[in-house]
Amino acid sequence: MTASTANDQRFREFKMPDVGEGLTEAEILKWYVAVGDTVADGQVVCEVETAKAAVELPIPFDGVVHELRFDEGTTVDVGTAIISVDTNPGAGPAGAAPEAAPAAARAAATAAEPEPETGGRQAVLVGYGAAPSSTKRRARKPQPGAASSVAAAVQAELNGHTAPVAPVAPVAPVEPAAPVTPVAPEPALGGLALASASGGRPLAKPPVRKLAKDLGVDLATVTPTGADGVVTREDVHAALAAASAPTAASPAPLASGAVAEAAPGAEAASGAGVLVARETRIPVKGVRKATAQAMVASAFTAPHVTEFVTVDVTRTMKLVQKLKADPDMAGLRVNPLLLVAKALLVAIKRNPDVNAAWDEENQEIVRKDYVNLGIAAATPRGLIVPNIKEAQAKTLPELSRALGDLVATAREGRTSPADMSGGTVTITNVGVFGIDTGTPILNPGESAILAFGAVKLQPWVHKGKVKPRQVTTLALSFDHRLVDGELGSKVLADVAAVLENPQRLITWG
Repeated sequence: MTASTANDQRFREFKMPDVGEGLTEAEILKWYVAVGDTVADGQVVCEVETAKAAVELPIPFDGVVHELRFDEGTTVDVGTAIISVDTNPGAGPAGAAPEAAPAAARAAATAAEPEPETGGRQAVLVGYGAAPSSTKRRARKPQPGAASSVAAAVQAELNGHTAPVAPVAPVAPVEPAAPVTPVAPEPALGGLALASASGGRPLAKPPVRKLAKDLGVDLATVTPTGADGVVTREDVHAALAAASAPTAASPAPLASGAVAEAAPGAEAASGAGVLVARETRIPVKGVRKATAQAMVASAFTAPHVTEFVTVDVTRTMKLVQKLKADPDMAGLRVNPLLLVAKALLVAIKRNPDVNAAWDEENQEIVRKDYVNLGIAAATPRGLIVPNIKEAQAKTLPELSRALGDLVATAREGRTSPADMSGGTVTITNVGVFGIDTGTPILNPGESAILAFGAVKLQPWVHKGKVKPRQVTTLALSFDHRLVDGELGSKVLADVAAVLENPQRLITWG
């Protein structure tokens, strides 16, 4: 056994798993360990956020943490090594652990390795993971001249390779055609300066390039302070801060007899600079990225129709107060949303064709005999829609308990991907924000979504007289491929009828 082989067996890498079916990347939110810490099989080492939820990752072997490959806040592709562990620390000093290659190189290497047990896919915690990519890239042609050779050599060293650096050929001095004002030299090495002057690529490690891309910073405008003219993370943050800080330059004194004249476009450029300084760019990732993709896919795939109804819910609000005092509901969360959910379940029972899905591939309508009731929840990480499985079979206390657990878990950011998949219909409670109603967009794969507006005291004709009553507005959006106007109207009317007279929960339920 060679020393290299022994070293590879001693230092084991833990790769980013696919924590949800088909996810391709995740962001490292927090490390729970540091270099030098002892870890055990099954111990949680970090928390990551996918497009669906925040998940804690356990490591599958024992040892001592040798290296954390990525900082917190970095988005990492599935299958990329994120931590290196020394599985035999008692063996004494050994060679360095295998150096972390760029994400693209590691992904290509993983795709090239034969894996007969899993059919060429990366082992994951949940599901089967993403299929390996077979895409290959042609090597970049080097630019002629000494500057490109120096830049290429330094960048190769950053990526974990070594290459000889050709000596820089002396540049013959050129006589200026007119007197030139001396310019202070750039705070970088000659090789980097030449590379920048000739259009060479700025030198930076892959994580730094990713950071600059996320923050919208052009590396060509960043002044490097690292060794050999390498751009560091601090350089990127400094450039961002400099671009965001308002600047007020003092005008230079005019020579005697000179007339101050604004350069063409100077005023417009100054105004644009002020606007940029007052803008904040936020990277789109995680839950926000998934929500944006889902809403666009839904809005431009399913033909939406939205219907509205305004209803007197005074009796329902009185029932809520009675249920809060009921011993059978002790310790449970009782609110108007609970009775709205129960009313929707009764309406679906009376109109089962609304609980369906459109199968585009097979050109079929899939009617479902179960109701996985989604509840749209606003969380610090964005909007998510977990669902209550088999909601149609639950009693009112069971539904209340499931609803409370769902909301609490969502707000803590602990909702699992399984809890957000398989939904059939959804309720969005816009009334908690004081909003009367809206036109909600369908959750992808679902047939209908009900918006529950704010309950307000309004004048209402009741038993032939105008009286103050508690009134709300309901809005039902549905997929017109599945649900025609008659069916959608019946469902919405049934929900309104139950909330107007909650005794129908007994007679219809």
